[in-house]
Order: sequence, then structure tokens, then C-alpha cells
Amino acid sequence: MIWLSCIVTAAALLVAMLVCWRVREQKAENNAWRELAGIQYDAGETFQPAMVADLPEPARRYFNFTIQPGTKLVQAVEIDMTGELSLGTAEEPAYRPMSAREILCPPCGFIWSLRCGAISGTEGILHGASWTRFWLLRLLPVARAGGPDHLRSAFGRLVAESAFWAPASLLPGAGVTWEALSANSARVTLTAGPLMAGPLMAGPLQQSVEIHVDAQGAPERVIFQRWSNANRDQAYRLQPFGGELSGFQQFDGYRLPTRVVAGNHYGTPDYFPFFKVTVTDVRFP
Repeated sequence: MIWLSCIVTAAALLVAMLVCWRVREQKAENNAWRELAGIQYDAGETFQPAMVADLPEPARRYFNFTIQPGTKLVQAVEIDMTGELSLGTAEEPAYRPMSAREILCPPCGFIWSLRCGAISGTEGILHGASWTRFWLLRLLPVARAGGPDHLRSAFGRLVAESAFWAPASLLPGAGVTWEALSANSARVTLTAGPLMAGPLMAGPLQQSVEIHVDAQGAPERVIFQRWSNANRDQAYRLQPFGGELSGFQQFDGYRLPTRVVAGNHYGTPDYFPFFKVTVTDVRFP
């Protein structure tokens, strides 16, 4: 029975190693969350329409809809969400119920903490490094990703979601530029600042996002060219990604969408909305 004892001992050691690995990553993610939550604008700074007076008219309309005058400007926002996430394809989407919480702090980073059935984990970006870390039953690693291509893709997500839930981060200032596209759309370009610097960055990260607004300024659609390998070739390249926003509600002076449907190849026959969520709460740490 010596062989059985050896197998049991090896299995126990493997489980212990996996638990230590998971605990170490969880601790690092918790520390990163606290760091992002502590990044804020100068205390007491509030939104005034004069701040956006020189922007293209659709951009002014966007800010005047999403931020009430006198609202305190915040850089970090926490979002709770539920909904459906597809782990399949457009032909067989296999949507699964999910819940997630996210901290978004443009342009410094974000962390998205997901639970989808037996799968849980995080995606994030901070200090010029990004990651995808998903686990089965909180013990077995099932998806791991990182590297320069992943970083560029994650930064695209960060900027797009800024237009969803962190409009104050897109106000005119260092690293932010705006241009008009049409009577109801404008393009914002965000360049990463010093806090994003890291070993994988050969130069500043930059991402442009189109924001399409209605007559009142509500951002109905956000579209951008994302660096992604979500394609038949599984090769990284620029391709359209888009989200449709609705269900706007007030949160401490910010009017933000509570319904988001988004996916790859937006505006093409290959569009697949794999991400469908409803926001249940928004907080400003």
C-alpha cells in the first residue's frame, strides 16, 4: 500500500500548492483594488459646464447629460453587475448567468471580478501589466493570459468603459483629446499617464473611442477599434468592438447606464453580443 500512500501525499501537496497559488493571487488583487480605490482627483473639485465649453457640441452634450453641475469629480468607481456571459460562439452562444464587481479608475487601471457558475476570477490592468486569471471551483486554473498584446487589448476596454461609467476621467486635461465626428458623435482619445508605466510598455498606450449620443446627450453607443484575437484566426489585430447603453440612472450626481450589451465585430455580420449585463449598484470609494 506504499504506492497508495505516495499518491495521496502527492495529491495533498498538489492541492496545497494550488491553494497557496490562489491565496497569493487573491492577496495581490485585493491590494491592487485598494490602490485603485485610493486614486482620486483633488478634494473638492466639482463639475462645471464651463469645463467643457471648448469641446465639440456632441461632447458637451455628453458631459452635461452624464454629470450634473456641482457634482464632485471622482476618478475611481465601483460597479456591481449581473447578467449573461457567453462562453461559446455566435452559432452556439451558451449564455450563462454571471455576477461581477468592478473597480474602474481611468487611466490607471481596472479590476473585474467575475463569478460564472463554477468559474471565477479576475481580469485587470495596473502599472503597465494586465492579466486574465480564471479558476474552476476556485482551485484549478483554467484561463491565464497576459503580455503586450493582452495589455493593449485591456487598455482598450479600460477606455471604452470609462465612457460608460467614469465620464469624469474623460474631461479635458492631460492625456485627453476630443474631436467631432458628426452632429451626434465625437471621438475621445486617452493616453496612459505615468501611473500606467510598466515593464511591458514600449511606449505610451493610447486608445480612441467613438461616443454616439442622442438629442439629450445620453451615450447610446460606444464603438472603438480594439486590439483583439477574438476572431477565426485567433490572431491579434484591430477589429470593431461596440456596446449599446440604456437604463440611465442617477448615482451621486452622475447619470450612468445600467444596461450594457456589447460584443466583438460590432457593425459587421460577425457581430456577437457575448456580454449582457444589468448594473445593480454604483459606488464612488
